[in-house]
Amino acid sequence: MRLSGARSRAIAESICGGALSPRRVHHRAFRDGVGSDIDDGVVLWFPAPASYTGEDVVEMQGHGNPVLLDLLVQRCCALGARPARPGEFTERAFLNDRLDLAQAEAVADVINASTAAAARAAVRSLQGEFSSAVGALGTALTTLRVHVESALDFPDEDIDFLSESPVREHMQAVLDQAENLLRTATAGVRLQEGAVVVIAGQPNVGKSSLLNALAAQDIAIVTDVPGTTRDVIRVALDLDGIATEVIDTAGVRDAEDAVEREGVRRAREQLAQADLVLLVFDSAVGITADDLALAATCVTSQVIWVANKADLAPRLAAQWPENSVQVSARTGDGLDALRASISAALANDTDVADGLGTLSARRRHVAALERACDGLQCAQRNLLASSGGELVAEDLRGAHAALESITGRYTADDLLGEIFSAFCIGK
Repeated sequence: MRLSGARSRAIAESICGGALSPRRVHHRAFRDGVGSDIDDGVVLWFPAPASYTGEDVVEMQGHGNPVLLDLLVQRCCALGARPARPGEFTERAFLNDRLDLAQAEAVADVINASTAAAARAAVRSLQGEFSSAVGALGTALTTLRVHVESALDFPDEDIDFLSESPVREHMQAVLDQAENLLRTATAGVRLQEGAVVVIAGQPNVGKSSLLNALAAQDIAIVTDVPGTTRDVIRVALDLDGIATEVIDTAGVRDAEDAVEREGVRRAREQLAQADLVLLVFDSAVGITADDLALAATCVTSQVIWVANKADLAPRLAAQWPENSVQVSARTGDGLDALRASISAALANDTDVADGLGTLSARRRHVAALERACDGLQCAQRNLLASSGGELVAEDLRGAHAALESITGRYTADDLLGEIFSAFCIGK
């Protein structure tokens, strides 16, 4: 159990019946208000400001029995403590400058990471690598703003400082740096949140069999009757470090049955949200006009064509698209090649930018970097069009404000509440 605040040490010493020394492990009995033992364990006191929250922090480690822990919590509250809000310890660390906002969010990412790659990326962000990259971009942007603001300070000079090539080159360099960081953050979001892969196609081409084969277990019902799958079936997989949700959908056709029609509607809904679509067709039949029409609806997703039932038609047809993989969900032939194709397609979306490793990020970081890039692009257009230094300066100011919202130097209070409310109790 963790206590943080000015009275933490006094409360702990009252419970433990003795003085605590800084950063030393003490084996003590934990006693209630009448001196009876609640539990026994170890106690550590971390004086401010060198603690996780920047305040006095005490950690009491007992045997973990929920009843005993509840009694200990009750005793702490009787002595003046209160239960922490979700994420309050990390929020206090941020408010006391022990962590910036991006590092604070990385604490939750470390806890919630679903793959080893995501966990490693979150640890790097917690250690400050993402914040350092944001800081480096902020420094470059500050230097650029100084050039622009300096030019505005000498309006009567005959020299147009903003038209000189060094300023324009600096503008382009800062924009390149921002776009590079945006790509890295976008990859970090994908790594943390995972990818959505949807299996789609006409009825009876083996979509459910393919899902079972990829998952290596019988998840979906498989029959020879077209239209067996009526609902969305999901399975979570780890594909080369990327958390992936693979979704089996109903065969897309004009169905007369009301239940099947709802399944088709849900299938189309999942296609609109997919990062990658596996368009399955029968190797013996080939790609039909209906398949092509379905592919045309996947405008925001990558597509891999999957020629299933290779055991019945083993030769790959020359007229199939280059991004085709022939498999047999029944025998397992071609599944390794399909997994490699899926991993490669998802890796294209999670490749990190030059000079930066894989870092965890949030969607709000991506949105902030997009605003920063938009501001820089507007500033560049105004600079090249000689629209006036005031417009360039205002665009750069907005870009800088968006950038600083990532680490919390420029952050609305309501955003802080939203961020830390998603943390678990005790963090």
